[in-house]
Amino acid sequence: MPGTSPSASRRTVLRGAVVAPVAAGLGTAACSPGDKGARPATPTGPVEVGAEGEVASGGAAFYRDHNVVVSRSDDGAMTAYGTVCTHAGCAIHKMEGTRLICPCHGSEFDAMTGEVLEGPATVALPKLSVRAENGRLVVGPDA
Repeated sequence: MPGTSPSASRRTVLRGAVVAPVAAGLGTAACSPGDKGARPATPTGPVEVGAEGEVASGGAAFYRDHNVVVSRSDDGAMTAYGTVCTHAGCAIHKMEGTRLICPCHGSEFDAMTGEVLEGPATVALPKLSVRAENGRLVVGPDA
């Protein structure tokens, strides 16, 4: 009949019924903002993350358990950033060199500056205070 759309085949309907829940489940797991209740997104107070010697000059150390990265410039100054993506709140789990890569939508951040290298994120990572205390790194909003 002119002006009507063809009805979906049984196979098309069944395929959609199987794929939709699977895709929805994958999307929810991949884009959930971390382990709610398991740990805060970034430290809410000073927290010891590792040894001061773990951060090489001109490099960075990634502390996934605390959602923190600490970098050290060539002149020895240290900076720290929270590692929860500013796009959708996903915990970043991967660092290649000094590039932090979000598993949800592929945003990339510079571990040395916190700046966005590749979107969809448009906002830099939040800067945290960092200090060395008895050879250990202490990071937090007021470390």
